[in-house]
Amino acid sequence: MTLHESRLTVVDALRGFAIVSIMLLHNIEHFDFYFSPAGLPAWMVSLDKVIWGTLFFLFGGKSYAIFALLFGLTFFIQSSNQEKRGKDFRGRFAWRLVLLFVFGFINSAFYEGDILTIYAVIGFVLIPVAILKNKTVFWIALVLMLQPYEWINFFIGLKFPDTRMADPVSWSYFGRIGEYITGNSVVNTWVGNLTTGKTGVIIWNWENGRVFQTASLFMFGMLAGRRALFIPSAGSQRFWKRTLIIASLSFIPLFITKNSIAVLISSVAIHRPLVTIISSWSNMAFMLVLVSGFVLLFQTGFFHRPLNVFSSFGRMSLSNYILQSLVGSFIYYGFGLGLYQYTGATYCLLIGLVLAVLQGCFSSWWFKHHQKGPLEALWHKGTWVGSKGWN
Repeated sequence: MTLHESRLTVVDALRGFAIVSIMLLHNIEHFDFYFSPAGLPAWMVSLDKVIWGTLFFLFGGKSYAIFALLFGLTFFIQSSNQEKRGKDFRGRFAWRLVLLFVFGFINSAFYEGDILTIYAVIGFVLIPVAILKNKTVFWIALVLMLQPYEWINFFIGLKFPDTRMADPVSWSYFGRIGEYITGNSVVNTWVGNLTTGKTGVIIWNWENGRVFQTASLFMFGMLAGRRALFIPSAGSQRFWKRTLIIASLSFIPLFITKNSIAVLISSVAIHRPLVTIISSWSNMAFMLVLVSGFVLLFQTGFFHRPLNVFSSFGRMSLSNYILQSLVGSFIYYGFGLGLYQYTGATYCLLIGLVLAVLQGCFSSWWFKHHQKGPLEALWHKGTWVGSKGWN
């Protein structure tokens, strides 16, 4: 089997798994409006803390990393398919990114933490590197994953360890989102999310090394496609087994180091960039544990069927991602039900699970009647507008 002969259901399922885990995180965060309701019983407050810590340990920074890896893989599949027909996909891909930005802009009005606009901008890095050899792409991706900007900040911190560091700039923006999210005006929410909220998110991604990490993962995803790592074979299985072992062994010291730096190093100028660097590597390692474990389990008879449940969800990941923002903002924000006032992580997890099941059922029903998700079909048609032969 090649990428051109059959849809890779493992990729669909893995993407669906990432989207579901992202949804669960968004719910316990009240879709980026952090608020602790008063009056909850002590046992539930304790349970909320356990659920919050567990979900962020498992998925925080990892689910989006999976999404980014598969974004690069999808670019390779599309480019490769067009190359087989003697066509250069990069121009269409650039236009496709513009369309993705439009989707993300609309999504950002409801949920300022939208990642689509950021992926649409960073995705342009794939256009020039697509013509480079594997080794060159690998080293570029590796350098980006090392977080070069934060290393510059680290060495500056070593030279001036007593420098007083202001709070991250994004905090000042996030601190103001409650001014409009708690209100009952949907228009004020849209405006606030597209201005104050979105500015904070862009700055936060820069401050936390997500820009370099995302570009790196796009390239690694493209390389995974070139090496056919998601196509079942003895070679790919050996790769994922080795990856699982190495990533698991790497994650443990990285995780311990990340949580110890602030205690061991008093200088904020030194430990702040180090925390960003180590956190990025730690998330990368655990993401690889999740991906390799998922792929290996998916290829076994016992786990294939339950994991394959995620595939229909992943086939319409764009539609599901935006739909969860529309529904989630209505559930938690002031212009809708305003449940942020009453729900801690426990209640939010239950709400998220119900929404995931409903979206999964809808996705399965949809594909009994259609070949593509609703927004995926629109994106596809928009991508190939003006072309005599679509895809």
